[in-house]
Amino acid sequence: MVRGDDFYLRKWVEYYGRELGRENLYVYFDGTDQSVPDFCNGVNVSLEEKIPGKVVELDRRRLAFLSDKAADLFACGYELVIGTDADEFLIVDPRLGFGLSEFLSSREVRTSLSGLGVDVGQKLPEEGDITLEQPFLNQRHYARLATRYTKPSVLAACDPPLRWGSGFHRVKGHNFHICKDLYLFHFGYFDLTRIRSRFEDPARREGGWEKHLKKRSKTIRLVSSRPSCPWDKATSFCRLFQTVCRPPYALNKPAMMEAVVIVRIPDRFSSIV
Repeated sequence: MVRGDDFYLRKWVEYYGRELGRENLYVYFDGTDQSVPDFCNGVNVSLEEKIPGKVVELDRRRLAFLSDKAADLFACGYELVIGTDADEFLIVDPRLGFGLSEFLSSREVRTSLSGLGVDVGQKLPEEGDITLEQPFLNQRHYARLATRYTKPSVLAACDPPLRWGSGFHRVKGHNFHICKDLYLFHFGYFDLTRIRSRFEDPARREGGWEKHLKKRSKTIRLVSSRPSCPWDKATSFCRLFQTVCRPPYALNKPAMMEAVVIVRIPDRFSSIV
């Protein structure tokens, strides 16, 4: 579900259309006042009445809506449904030599599946403004391994149908399962210029997003100021840590106990998104 986010949606349609087929993509525009861009041709698109509310309440209602839509897709015969925001990309490690559809088809998913969260940042002053002319991961090389983006993005057909919590961060009433060689790359806060432009958006300020956006710029500060760890060792460690550790207030979410792990993204990912 998107609103005024063509920059990311274009990449989202391009990537998931290549991996899964455009006929299997479902995009819900939050507000009937929006126009469907041409790059969504071949995608299942729906203009919905705008969901009201501030950040927390709006997101709860948004995920309730999307969970209902996922249940509809299961009723139509889908065995798996992937839910992400427009700036999130579920990526299989390219060293395996096959794509997302083949990877998921080879796994037995009983309830849900999570990729390890990779929150991509901008290393200042080494990396400049982002452009659509090149793949994102050809322009960004550093990230924080973050529990916030270790999400149960993949749901399996169950009876009754599973439901996501706010922000896709958990599946209600079920554990999460982090899959080896699967990553959820988040690009929402990987460019300082774009973050500043969002501060200036009156609609986002009225919706209570200003504090949220400022908080997310923390990723840029961390990747710019801290040394990076080797990818393979760090991802293996964080996957195990997040599987074992849970926050006391939400036992079906991963935890890192405030640990900050910065990695350099291997070049083998550079042309994927």
